[in-house]
Amino acid sequence: MINSIFDKLYNEGVLSDRSFQKIRDSQKSPLFSVHWELKTVLYLGILLLSTGLGIIVYKNIDSISHQVVLLFIAALTAGCFTWCDKIKAPFSFEKVESPGSFFDYILLLGTLSFLSFVGYLQFQYEVFGNRYGLATFLPMLVLFFIAYYFDHIGILTLAITNLAVWMGVALTPKDLIRSVDVSDERLIYTYLGLGVLLLTSGYCTIRLDIKRHFSFSYFHFGVHLTFIALLSGFFFYDYGPALVWLVLLLIISWLIYRQALTRGSFYFAMLAVIYGYIGISSFTMRSLFMLKDDAVLFLGFSYFILSGIGVILFLINTNKKMQRDDHLQ
Repeated sequence: MINSIFDKLYNEGVLSDRSFQKIRDSQKSPLFSVHWELKTVLYLGILLLSTGLGIIVYKNIDSISHQVVLLFIAALTAGCFTWCDKIKAPFSFEKVESPGSFFDYILLLGTLSFLSFVGYLQFQYEVFGNRYGLATFLPMLVLFFIAYYFDHIGILTLAITNLAVWMGVALTPKDLIRSVDVSDERLIYTYLGLGVLLLTSGYCTIRLDIKRHFSFSYFHFGVHLTFIALLSGFFFYDYGPALVWLVLLLIISWLIYRQALTRGSFYFAMLAVIYGYIGISSFTMRSLFMLKDDAVLFLGFSYFILSGIGVILFLINTNKKMQRDDHLQ
């Protein structure tokens, strides 16, 4: 299309031979963006720098006093935050654009240095004693403040992770699968409480119009934690009480699905459908196994084949509906 426009302009005499040839030459070797490559390299640089400093300190701890190490980490942290505070845009409850990529990396370096400083204090001097909850609670508050003050989603993720650690919850997908013990009733309610707290925080973020773009992070962790807790509760309790957990799961799935349609988020719509499907499938198989019949295996295979096809078609139609209604957002 672009070539045809230039050809038309050239044929009409609007473009000279020299200009037309320059355009043709530029299109033969177009520029390409290295934006994400540079960001990845810079992020790796910050992580390698933090790791390298830790290794140097660890290997030379005998020749370097602990006070010097703490002073160096504190100076690095203060320097990073001071520089970022000077060049950042004024605070706003709306989204504030970053002054540049270098700003993000210096802020990340300062945050990681701060966490190293607190960890070093606790490890070497045990300033919090055996109150490990306090050792994670105070850094969590600081991380939330930094995330909102500097408008940084990455640090918000660190703050949410720290909140989970404070409550005794693991947030990585691998740890979620390993650590959720369906035989531990207290842990199930802890996951459920944290999930509901994060979902509520995401809702309030939108409702109160305070950093609305942070809502995705809250919803992302909140949805997974809430559904995993509800599924764990379903498997933990007997058949009768388990139905209450299933009903709660389906209600929340429906609410999240409707909200996802309203906001045009296929990701959360897909999560609501998949978790709802897992809940219904678990109930179906649990009911079939109670029959103790030879036909259970056949019925189970038939159910998963037919229902799997149905869920796929439903998600495809949902995606098409969202694309069709995208102009209404």
